[in-house]
Amino acid sequence: MVETKMLRGTKVKMTPSEAIVETLVAEGVKHISGILGSAFMDMLDLLPTAGIRFIGVRHEQSAAHMEDAYCRVSGVAGVVIGQNGPGMTNMVTSVAAANQAHTPMVVISPSAGTPTVGWDGFQECDQVSIFKAITKETVRVTHPGRVADCLRTAFRIAYAERGPVLFDIPRDYFYGEVEDQILQPHQYRVDERGCGSSVSLDRAAEILAEAQYPVIISGRGTVDSDGIEEIKNMAEYLTAPVAVSYMHNDAFPADHPLSVGPIGYMGSKAAMNTLKKADVILAVGTRLSVFGTLPCYDIDYFPKDAQIIQIDINPRQIARTHPVEVGIIGDAREASREILKRLKTNKPNLKQEKERIVEVTNEKQKWEEELVNLAMIDGTPINPRRALLELTKVLPENAIVTTDIGNVSSTANAYLKFNQGRRHIAALTFGNTGFAYPSALGAKLAEPNTPVIAIVGDGAWGMSLHEVSTAVEENIPVIACVFNNNAWCAEKKNQVDFYNNRFVGADIQNPDFAEVARSMGAVGIRVEKADELGAVIEKAIKSNKPTVIDIQVDGTQLAPPFRKDALKMPTRLLEKYSHLDHKNWDK
Repeated sequence: MVETKMLRGTKVKMTPSEAIVETLVAEGVKHISGILGSAFMDMLDLLPTAGIRFIGVRHEQSAAHMEDAYCRVSGVAGVVIGQNGPGMTNMVTSVAAANQAHTPMVVISPSAGTPTVGWDGFQECDQVSIFKAITKETVRVTHPGRVADCLRTAFRIAYAERGPVLFDIPRDYFYGEVEDQILQPHQYRVDERGCGSSVSLDRAAEILAEAQYPVIISGRGTVDSDGIEEIKNMAEYLTAPVAVSYMHNDAFPADHPLSVGPIGYMGSKAAMNTLKKADVILAVGTRLSVFGTLPCYDIDYFPKDAQIIQIDINPRQIARTHPVEVGIIGDAREASREILKRLKTNKPNLKQEKERIVEVTNEKQKWEEELVNLAMIDGTPINPRRALLELTKVLPENAIVTTDIGNVSSTANAYLKFNQGRRHIAALTFGNTGFAYPSALGAKLAEPNTPVIAIVGDGAWGMSLHEVSTAVEENIPVIACVFNNNAWCAEKKNQVDFYNNRFVGADIQNPDFAEVARSMGAVGIRVEKADELGAVIEKAIKSNKPTVIDIQVDGTQLAPPFRKDALKMPTRLLEKYSHLDHKNWDK
């Protein structure tokens, strides 16, 4: 550990590796995920003595997914590392996902040694160019004496701009001798955010006070700023229903009387039918993504004429997808608090709209009944909705659920309910498969005493089951609920609706996933009856062991297409393919 005198401005001699590791210690980094490599072995050797755990994964893509979830749950930026060249390029997908999810992360990127750059040496790759488009910044170490300074810059930007930053260091720069000091985070970055322009806050309060039917959309920014209580206070003062943005079901308590659930694909009809009525929308900590506001269930619910007040910490997100009446660049919690202060000062006697609460309650009851009825339709062997319903019945109040992308994982958007923040870790709009399980491992690292359950389709499981070995080796007891329907069913639904049930590449042949899990040292359970699932999950939670539950679900009970807006009925112009033209299907 760094001596106190060093923290007070005295420079001391150390190696670049030591300067990097001590900067990580100062940042409160407790672990790093990746796969060991010769490029950073000098630094790796220091980690145990520094008190930093190295989590060795089976594929580098998993490392950044783990750290993405770790940060979403803990609020502390995750750190990943890999061998130069292929080790780093293996992280591209998961770093891109974290970037689109606005998750602070530092990607330590050893690169080819400076004496051989440009000779296409072993594992040489221009990693900076590759990562430039999928990170907030790429910080290159230009001299060994700059390693600590550049790493501080990486953390500063990662937190300030909410996303991954590449810290690129030539592999020969880990060695040598530098004279430097190790600063504490408060000396080089500031986390506190302001509430935004007072003029904009005044105008927002004025519009909300005059609204006939205000609706709040609470998003990831609310969760990250710990601002849920402020949204509750605002909602109650305005009698404003609260929806949550796409796949952020933990951004407002589901048991609150004004909660209407998630918008976006496979979200809540109660939220959509409520949002349609809004004359004013207060969008807090959400970028109002295009995909997350598309029509669903044939409900074009996002109002065209409503006045929008949008609060976001990133000015690039304000009015990016929808025109706003007021844009506020500020912290979700602080801005909400200031707007409510102004409302109470200028409109101290806003009456509670009891009829609105009754409306919201009725909408939720109707939607809940529909969800249960859809789940109770028989399936062969299990209706996937029924499996989701049984899962949600037994989830502990504090459970964290990670969800992948795909047919069942996305249908979970309708069924998952949370009353606390930082409980729902989803793949979001980057939409890559193989996200949920490594993310569950990262969430469990953040809260070791909290049950963590991953909802994974069988296709996505094929991309992540290798990490069961990591869970066993590192003793990270998460539960994987694998919904096994022997197909890529989200895409299969497109082939049902748009390609006359012609299935190309959709069907997959799976092993017994429970048996595979057991061979890897985990608990493996196969479930073929819906009424057995709840007890199996409860037992898995109590066992506190890495567990894989292979749930056999019906592959014909499918959710609507993800991108109905982007698909068209096929036309064919060449005679050779004329039988595939939709006009000829009945001939």
